[in-house]
Amino acid sequence: MLSGIDYTETFSPVVKHSTIRLVLSLAVSKRWPIRQLDVHNAFLHGFLNEDVYMRQPAGFVDQQYPNYVCKLQRSIYGLKQAPRAWFHRFSEFLLQLGFEASTCDYSLFVYYHRGIYLILLIYVDDILLTGNSSRQMGCLIKKLGTLFSMKDLGPLHYFLGVEVQYMNDQMHLSQAKYVLDLLKRTNFLDAKPISTPVPCSQKLSAYDGEPHDSPNLYRSVVGALQYLTITRPDLSYAVNQVCQFMHSPTTTHWTAVKRILRYVKATYNHGLLYKPGLSHLTAFSDADYAGNPDTRHSTGGFCIYFGSNLVSWSSKKHKTVSRSSSEAEYWQLASTAAELSWLKSLFRDFKLHLVCPTIWCDNISSIALASNPVFHSRTKHLEVDYHYVREKVVRGQLMLNYICSQDQIADLFTKGLSSLHFKFLVSKLSVASPPVSLRGDVRPSPTLPTVSRVCDQVNLLSTKS
Repeated sequence: MLSGIDYTETFSPVVKHSTIRLVLSLAVSKRWPIRQLDVHNAFLHGFLNEDVYMRQPAGFVDQQYPNYVCKLQRSIYGLKQAPRAWFHRFSEFLLQLGFEASTCDYSLFVYYHRGIYLILLIYVDDILLTGNSSRQMGCLIKKLGTLFSMKDLGPLHYFLGVEVQYMNDQMHLSQAKYVLDLLKRTNFLDAKPISTPVPCSQKLSAYDGEPHDSPNLYRSVVGALQYLTITRPDLSYAVNQVCQFMHSPTTTHWTAVKRILRYVKATYNHGLLYKPGLSHLTAFSDADYAGNPDTRHSTGGFCIYFGSNLVSWSSKKHKTVSRSSSEAEYWQLASTAAELSWLKSLFRDFKLHLVCPTIWCDNISSIALASNPVFHSRTKHLEVDYHYVREKVVRGQLMLNYICSQDQIADLFTKGLSSLHFKFLVSKLSVASPPVSLRGDVRPSPTLPTVSRVCDQVNLLSTKS
């Protein structure tokens, strides 16, 4: 096949992992059934809008016209246009059935009519369907089956490498099988377990250690660990640190990776536990000022709950150097506010009302900076887009509250912690092994995320410099 227009462009319809977790949390909170569908030979269902030609396949060459080529009417596997063509045909059919496509996540479709509410997620050829009517879900599956070769896999149990287990109204998401395969591949099944993935206050540098003799192995293992963070937020900071040295890993970096594997060995069946609860968004935001020893960039992190269920989180090095801890914290507040705004937009697509979300921060100066315009003369060095969070607060679309550093859950995403404090914060993330009835052994149920102590709450309307 010869290259032509748009030959280098590839499009594959995938739903964001945060959207998946939010929909699952919503379904658990409202006690909706969740069905899983699989499309056979999905890319063969799409029709092509472009003129695409291919050589006659071996064994099927026309003896009378051996030099002729085939003009494709429908997509085939290996064709760059195939994913887009499949997604276009599937989405067009859903729109004909009355679904609306989300403007925030193009792989999310919502149906709402006369009290019937359905949500459909698509990840290439894997589909999740939930809603308040089992009968209408069954009808939709039959309609989809008339046009596409589709298999109904029943209630959700295994999706994108994530195992789903149920206990009463609770749902446990884990990647235990994926973890065991990774440990077996790296010969860490018999490794000595450890209680934390990162030593307390460890800072990795690009200049520590000798060059690693097998950088491809390093990249392969780190990439596998990165996929594990889909259900393991407690690994986010540790994995983010080792990901920064993929281009030139050293023996010190490989030692850090082996420590993560030892921690994963000790917690191989841990995952997210979802339960019904209140429907509101709560976020925790924190930053480690100038934490990078090489560039002095800060490391920021946030975690966002829907009720008591963790749906979104991040641990990331800031792009620029901050001149103060207040600036680093304020930059992270803006990043957290942007993620909250995106989640609120998803709820608008869900046709659901959401109360004003709250961000908990442990830096009083950054909270005051977000609400007090008097600070303008002292913060000219701040980028204009940082003040995005200030606009949200003034409009009443966001609330900022103070929380003491000891209870700051997002601290887990910015630095290495002691074993005792690490376990305390992980319990607030609702990351734990499956409930007792799912495992068959006797261990205490996990503690769900709650803020045990709030040292102070700042009144934003009366904050003064």
